Amino acid sequence: MSESAKARKMAERVKELTATAIRAHVKDPRLGMVTITDARLTPDFREATLYYTVFGDDDSHAASAAALDSAKGLLRSNVGKALGLRHSPSLTFVADRLPEDVNRIDDLLAKAADADAKVHQMAAKASYAGDPHPYKVEDEDDDLR
Repeated sequence: MSESAKARKMAERVKELTATAIRAHVKDPRLGMVTITDARLTPDFREATLYYTVFGDDDSHAASAAALDSAKGLLRSNVGKALGLRHSPSLTFVADRLPEDVNRIDDLLAKAADADAKVHQMAAKASYAGDPHPYKVEDEDDDLR
């Protein structure tokens, strides 16, 4: 089922409002460098799923997830007031592991490029097996007889 244009616009607005509210109102020391990367909103605007990334190690990921979970009510109230909807959407935060996946894919591509370069080096040094001319060549003198 495809998202309607209105739901996409509202999801973008929820993303912006949430990011602003996190920066301005959440004072939790556990909260690291959080970036809201994407937002999805149900067609009835009752539930919003917000994807986020955190700069740092696994400990900062866990601490930021706990901070976002504890600030969920404050963020929902700020978003609901700004949107002016009858019902404020409930917020669900999902860790977006895209940067880690990108780094892993880059590493795999680099390894594949190294392996490809090694194959080309080996192929440049290689020689054909057997005779340089594997096909029997008849002498021209044999045809004249």
